Order: sequence, then C-alpha cells, then structure tokens
Amino acid sequence: MSRDVQISKFMSLVLRHSPEEAGLTLDENGWVDFDDLYRAIDVRFGVAKAEVERIVAENPKKRFTLINNRIRAAQGHSVGIDLQLTPSAPPAMLYHGTKTEFLASILKEGLQSQSRQHVHLSNDIETARIVARRRKGADAILAVDSSAMSNDGIVFFLSENDVWLTDHVAPRYLKHLTERDLP
Repeated sequence: MSRDVQISKFMSLVLRHSPEEAGLTLDENGWVDFDDLYRAIDVRFGVAKAEVERIVAENPKKRFTLINNRIRAAQGHSVGIDLQLTPSAPPAMLYHGTKTEFLASILKEGLQSQSRQHVHLSNDIETARIVARRRKGADAILAVDSSAMSNDGIVFFLSENDVWLTDHVAPRYLKHLTERDLP
C-alpha cells in the first residue's frame, strides 16, 4: 500500500469514525482544524504539510473537503454529525455495489446504513462495481428505483463528492442486476 493511501486511510479513520485516534474532536458538522489534523499525520507519517494538502486535492473519490483551514470527510461517518446536506431529487435510478454473499439478506431486509449514518448509492454501474471490488468475493450490483422511493416521500441527499445518501432502501426498490442486465 502506498504512503498516500496509508495517509488517506488514516484521515478517513479520523474524520469518519475515530477522531480520538489523532487526539481530535469533530465539531457538530464534522469539521476539525486542518493544522491539528496535519500535526497528527506528521507525528505518525513524518510528512510535509504540502503533501497532505496534495493528497486531499488529488483524492480520486474526493473524500475530504478542505475550506478555510478546516477539513472534514464528505460522507461515510459512523460518528453522529450533521453534514448540513439539503434534500435533493435523485436521478431515476441509482446503484449499489456489494458481494453476492450479502444478496439474500439485502433482498430480504433492504439496504441498511449499518454502522454509518446513511446508505451510500452511486450514480452509475461502474462506480458501484468499484465499490463492490473493495472486498473479496463475487461482486453483485443492485439497481435502486430511486424515483419510486422519492415519489414515496423518502429523502435523498447528495454529498459533496457526489455520493447519494439515504437512510434505508426497502427491498421493494431493489433489483439484482444479472450479467445480461449489465453493460
């Protein structure tokens, strides 16, 4: 694993789940002082501030938001914070990548946020495939009828890095896409 990835993973851990790992406390909206986070990263990795700024700027998933020397994770928190996201109308269809071993449970109980604040959904199948590949095992892609969910009054949010968020996706809105359904 590259040093950039190690630093990014540490930042995700601190800004999403365990700020105490860096001796930090997130404010009610998930923000911390960038200099405070940088000092913790420097102690652990011995890296220049400019390198950490580059890692934030070049992160392909845009996981972090850095504004006015304050930083937070764009989404994916397991700690209780308010990202102050405005409800948004989703596209007609969204997607979720997972593993086939979880399909039976998901198709019975729906998609649940688990330890996170929201269920994460993708705009396209390719992004859902990338998400599914994070774990070992056979990939499964689910189509989410977000239009029907929205029509039924279920609220969606669009995170700062274009991940769609909602509290739960009931089984009736899900369809497992088979190989012939996929491009």
